[in-house]
Amino acid sequence: EVQLVESGGGLVQAGGSLRLSCVASGFTLDDYAIGWFRQAPGKEREGVSCIYSPDDITSYADSAKGRFTISSDNVKNTVYLQMNGLKPEDTAVYYCAVVTCFRGSDYMPRRFDYWGQGTQVTVSS
Repeated sequence: EVQLVESGGGLVQAGGSLRLSCVASGFTLDDYAIGWFRQAPGKEREGVSCIYSPDDITSYADSAKGRFTISSDNVKNTVYLQMNGLKPEDTAVYYCAVVTCFRGSDYMPRRFDYWGQGTQVTVSS
């Protein structure tokens, strides 16, 4: 059974940093890519970044480039999203999902119809 558990969100001032974690179970990161998504109030969910470490593939949405870094620890079966230089517009619930990750593209279609519970990120101005 696929399970994803997100954590690491919180309240931070603009310019601050957070590191989100996504712990996967029921599969390994050698088999599937993981993507981070976010959904702000009143907006559609959008892809932020994805990673498939066996092929050294990472991709970022334009909004994340230069500020966010995605990484994975395949021993811990965990994907991280380091977010620096946070802005109020980054405020959203952040989710991870199993995706197909394409190098250099922010298109990251989900592989399974499953979302974790998400983690809230709030950036104050």
